[in-house]
Amino acid sequence: MKIIENQRTIKKIWKSQPTIEGAGVHLKRVFGFHDVPLLDPFLLLDDFRSENPADYKAGFPWHPHRGIETITYVLDGDVEHGDSMGNKGDISAGDVQWMTAGSGIIHQEMPKGNRKGQMLGFQLWLNLPAHSKMMDPRYRGVKHNEIPTVITAEGARVHIICGKINGTKGPVQDTLVEPEYFDVELPAGKIFTHPVKADHTAFVYVIDGEAYFDPARTPFTHQVSGMNYFDMKPPCSCNDGTLVLYANDGANIVVTSEKHSVRFLLVTGKPLNEPIAWYGPIVMNTQQELRTAFQEYQDGTFVKPR
Repeated sequence: MKIIENQRTIKKIWKSQPTIEGAGVHLKRVFGFHDVPLLDPFLLLDDFRSENPADYKAGFPWHPHRGIETITYVLDGDVEHGDSMGNKGDISAGDVQWMTAGSGIIHQEMPKGNRKGQMLGFQLWLNLPAHSKMMDPRYRGVKHNEIPTVITAEGARVHIICGKINGTKGPVQDTLVEPEYFDVELPAGKIFTHPVKADHTAFVYVIDGEAYFDPARTPFTHQVSGMNYFDMKPPCSCNDGTLVLYANDGANIVVTSEKHSVRFLLVTGKPLNEPIAWYGPIVMNTQQELRTAFQEYQDGTFVKPR
């Protein structure tokens, strides 16, 4: 296997944890409020997968957002949605909803699963810079057939939601923090490499399978009791439900598989390095901005005229 120069090493690694959100949706929280600002500009990542409709059918009824973008990516099942801008429909297998809440939007997302009751998807929260917190909301619904897929020379199959691979760009453009969002399928015995800007945050979330994610092939196996990191044991790879956060010490992300294939999300973005005031579905820069947002929500002035 060829040697890739200037590889990024792993800064931290952990497993997603069960939690309940919305009106009673059982999901796995990959990272969130307590991890700020470790993954700046990213705020939250949830993994909602189940074969039991009782885990998700209560959904996420009408609720507000301000100051962020929410990115919903569905791999199996359907999510019915609607919002205060008049958008409505289903996010189906392979589809993406990239919603910029900006100055304020009220919406709902109701997972329905597939015919067998299976549901698999992810929601990522991306922070907005201070100067864009109160921008006009916008909605981008991307169907699966609009998302290009490329096969790299090294054998990886990459679905490009945002960013560029080998000259092919994803459908989500005109973004504010230069994010990249890729869904990567890597067969056994293959390698995936991707250049990342020096100052950008980069992480991988393993959906299925296992692989090695750094040049030293650092073995991480189990979580140490009470601590948010992993013990090191004889060679082992990162597997399903693992979050790999990279250090800013190299120009390339390199993933290698051996006996098993792997599927993972690769996400990168430019840190904002701004103060964060966060409560529930609203993320601003100051506590006063938070108080204003919730007061406007109570007063019925949260959603601004366009």
